[in-house]
Amino acid sequence: MSAFHRSILVGSVLSGALLLACAGPAHAAGSTTGATPQDAVHHDRLPSLRGLLPRPEDFSNGQAHPARPIPFLVQKGNLGDGALQTSAIVSALPAAGAGFEGIGEGFSGPQGAFTIQYAPPDTVDAVGATQYVQVVNDALAVFDKSTKAVVYGPVPTNTLWQGFGGGCENNNDGDPVVVYDQIAGRWVVSQFSVSTTPYLQCVAVSATSDATGAWYRYSFSYGSVFPDYPKMGVWPDAYYETFNMFGNTFQGAKLCAYDRSAMLNGQPATQQCFQLSSSYGGVLPSDLDGSSLPPSGSPNYMMNFTSNALNLWRFHVDWSNPGNTTLTGPINIPVAGFSAGCSGGGTCIPQSGTRNKLDSLADRLMFRLAYRNFGDHESLVLNHTVLAGSGKGNPTKNNYTGIRWYEIRNPAGTPVVYQQSTYAPDSTYRWMGSIAMDKLGDMALGYSASSSSIHPAIRYTGRKVGDPLDTMQAEQTILAGTGSQTGNLSRWGDYSAMTVDPVDDCTFWYTTEYLVNDGSFNWHTRIASFKFPTCQ
Repeated sequence: MSAFHRSILVGSVLSGALLLACAGPAHAAGSTTGATPQDAVHHDRLPSLRGLLPRPEDFSNGQAHPARPIPFLVQKGNLGDGALQTSAIVSALPAAGAGFEGIGEGFSGPQGAFTIQYAPPDTVDAVGATQYVQVVNDALAVFDKSTKAVVYGPVPTNTLWQGFGGGCENNNDGDPVVVYDQIAGRWVVSQFSVSTTPYLQCVAVSATSDATGAWYRYSFSYGSVFPDYPKMGVWPDAYYETFNMFGNTFQGAKLCAYDRSAMLNGQPATQQCFQLSSSYGGVLPSDLDGSSLPPSGSPNYMMNFTSNALNLWRFHVDWSNPGNTTLTGPINIPVAGFSAGCSGGGTCIPQSGTRNKLDSLADRLMFRLAYRNFGDHESLVLNHTVLAGSGKGNPTKNNYTGIRWYEIRNPAGTPVVYQQSTYAPDSTYRWMGSIAMDKLGDMALGYSASSSSIHPAIRYTGRKVGDPLDTMQAEQTILAGTGSQTGNLSRWGDYSAMTVDPVDDCTFWYTTEYLVNDGSFNWHTRIASFKFPTCQ
């Protein structure tokens, strides 16, 4: 989350979809047709990332990115949880071990050492055929997937745009995302440029499956309206990106499609966008997992949450005739009742040895919205942080947090909640989750865990496809943190990432942050992988 995030205050959710399209009227309730294409401000080709060196001054110390909430549109308070799982299935999750070190304090590689500039790290990853790419708030590194050795980095993320000119080259503002386009065997890295105007989204697509080789580079403009908290998903017809847009006040979520076909070939590319009203924020695009593509012509599915419900939109882009591009929704999907963690997404996560509390970011869905096509059904899995200390099955009414997760099926027709639960087997606070499914339908859910008696730890749970619905297994620990964040620094994570190896479509890779010692601006990140033995 950038230092430029803005605070906002809005009213309750309005009934129905209030959409401000780039162009074209709403033809029917819940549907908007027509979008005006906007050319990329600039595009070029970087011959090779391997030959670029970071600017030494780009790694300096000590800027905290403040937490700025999006419009919080659900009930706050101790309302109880209608899907609380207070005990786990007694089953042996696959062990991940302690994993290996990612970008953070003390990290170094072929391009030198890393010094922390920002908090939080905004940790995200993607897995390719032979490489693993991790990006944090202002830095990037490429690992050999087999040996876990760093083959390139750490470098400032805007190293990808050296020689590009403008804000993408000169600013290294963060909110990064990396995804792997399994269909084409390409990497996609994006971050915003918001230190100067026009505000830009900087997007780079690798020219091959080698993340250290050539890249096609683009910048897309959002003028003087701030494009906050960008999140990307891979889809056959486009790279979809969502934003929370801020002018003088919050303007709502912006939903955009980039011309994937053109960008894979380094050709001039356009974006098409729809602007939602200020009643909607924190929307995620669906991100394709697995080798089975969505049915031909499928729209990208986008979701956020509201009061005891999820919202789903269908974004279908037409690159030949933008007038035929459509956005349909929101479709309201009722879910078991919940209250957002930390009284609307604020700061309440305790840590051992300090009164300093951590941010929950419980006002939004957590990255990713992972999609799979199983042939006989389509599934979306997603999660967010909720109040878990009261409600069904738990009379103690302590205000700790848990992870609410969902599997949504039939997004192309009448969406249904196939299963859901809030994972909170004890009074430890769990938050900042990320969830994904393997090719069999097994799930893995990673998250941070902390309490007044433990330092923030990295943990995960999961379920096999044949387990009882609405349940997760007993959790495992990847790393027990040995430090708490102090110095009145509350920022933590902003997002973590659970991704699936495209080679076997079974192995889960998870990355997030932790601390070795008490302090501030001394975060570490960890990377671990595991799979269910029944997935081969």
